[in-house]
Amino acid sequence: MSSFKPLTSILNQNKLEGPNYVDWKRNLDIVLTAEGYKFVITEEYPEKPENATDDQVKAYDKWVKADEMARCYILAFMTNVLQHQHQSMGSAYDMLECLKEMFSEQNRAAMQTAMKALLNTKMAEGSSVWDHVLKMMSLLNELEVLGAVIDKESQVEMALQTLPDKCNVHPSQALPSSYNIQSKYLKLTILSRIHVLFFKNELPPRT
Repeated sequence: MSSFKPLTSILNQNKLEGPNYVDWKRNLDIVLTAEGYKFVITEEYPEKPENATDDQVKAYDKWVKADEMARCYILAFMTNVLQHQHQSMGSAYDMLECLKEMFSEQNRAAMQTAMKALLNTKMAEGSSVWDHVLKMMSLLNELEVLGAVIDKESQVEMALQTLPDKCNVHPSQALPSSYNIQSKYLKLTILSRIHVLFFKNELPPRT
């Protein structure tokens, strides 16, 4: 793939040694997402069905190949000692679960920090909805990378709780002027933007 060199340089410059586990895990998530292999660390290893159709065989083979690539990325960018400890493991998921256990204290501390930042985030009146929603997405993504499981509905609810009780729309948000004095409708508008971002993986329009 053309993206191989620039992306893997992220990991090559930050090989897993132990103390840098959280940063390494974040970088690995970026690379696996960009290369299209992340699904193998979030889905169960599939069993090859008997009397499988051609489509089922292709889906299975795709999963196996993606898992092999993910395992290679994980093993290539860690110390030799860690390589020897993990190279016999059957899947990328098993490797990452083992690493998570090994460095659980780092992972737990980072997760607590991210969760605290998320819960303490509050949108300032008159500020950009765009910037606020992106900040929320960044914190939630950080928690996901660290292993936290927060369903989409809860993510939206948490985002809604960060909105101020009374909002004055910043001009850059390009919302109807009537929303300036009707904060409940403004909240609904902001929430609709959050829904778009969270459920459709689209960015709200920036004007």
